[in-house]
Amino acid sequence: MKNIYNMKMNFFFSLVCIVVSVDLSAQDKFGEGYAFQQNEKLGRGVNIIGYDPLWKDPSKARMKEKHFKLIKDAGFDNVRIVIGPFKFSMNDSLYTIKPEFFTTLDWAIKESLKNKLMVIVDFHEHGAMQKDPLGTKPKLLAMWKQIANHCKDYSNDVLFEIANEPNMKPEVWNEIHRAAYQILRESNPKRTIIIGTINGNQIKFLQDLTLPEADRNIIVAIHYYSPIQFTHQGAPWSVKNKDLSGIEWKQTKEEEAAVNLDFDMAQDWSKKHNRPLTLGEFGAYEKADLPSRIRWTNYIARQAEARKWSWSYWQFDSDFILYDLDKDEWVLPIRDALIPITKK
Repeated sequence: MKNIYNMKMNFFFSLVCIVVSVDLSAQDKFGEGYAFQQNEKLGRGVNIIGYDPLWKDPSKARMKEKHFKLIKDAGFDNVRIVIGPFKFSMNDSLYTIKPEFFTTLDWAIKESLKNKLMVIVDFHEHGAMQKDPLGTKPKLLAMWKQIANHCKDYSNDVLFEIANEPNMKPEVWNEIHRAAYQILRESNPKRTIIIGTINGNQIKFLQDLTLPEADRNIIVAIHYYSPIQFTHQGAPWSVKNKDLSGIEWKQTKEEEAAVNLDFDMAQDWSKKHNRPLTLGEFGAYEKADLPSRIRWTNYIARQAEARKWSWSYWQFDSDFILYDLDKDEWVLPIRDALIPITKK
């Protein structure tokens, strides 16, 4: 009887050890270091379908299934899917999202995953949020709850970005993203979440970002369009820069130093807080001269990579374009600036 008892106790002890081991393994997987692994997998990417007519009418879609394969074959690792859910609200008290939104979102996610592209689901409603941050908060939260529940069974190759370029006071943004984070974690406890800085995701506002310290499965987003007079010259929506032209970026030592000063500031913050960074947007508008755009685009991408940041170029179509959908061909100088031929 004693031997049988000992055998049972040994079996029970072994079972407990296995359970504890599995639990600790799961914690380690999604704890310290996991977000850095996710960020490394994100690698190089591009923003997609933000302004594609397919959201309103799939028959008018500019982006097709073949383009996901083209993106992967060109050497990209991620797509940042730009979503605008507010326009799909049924206008009820629950801010119910219309089914057609999810049809398009699912199509984009599945085509991305099928082509082994990591996915960032980017809540791109900065315009409305900027006008009334607290007034749009209930809508943001209600919609994220629906999106998170809908997407909860996708693999961890799909990431959630709480809000693009939250242009508001830091204390307001910290309040809003904290509430959104809690909602996302309810249905997606292991999902990697991206949280960006205020006012255009500018680097200088990293210091104002307050994150849940215990959760290390978070990537922090920054954007970069500096010098803005160069990257946004001639852009009709840019009030201060729409009438500018002829501004070059010659990659002088002074111009490189300005970029490195900004990027080193971000990198110092990343190391201090042990948080990975993703450069969610960067690009130079078409009105700038092409040689300058090539130099700037290549330099920004390489400097991000030198610091082990992931990046997503703005954008595949519409403006700052990487792929000319009308001609159905790459804008080769920009593609090759982003991903040099030798590294494809």
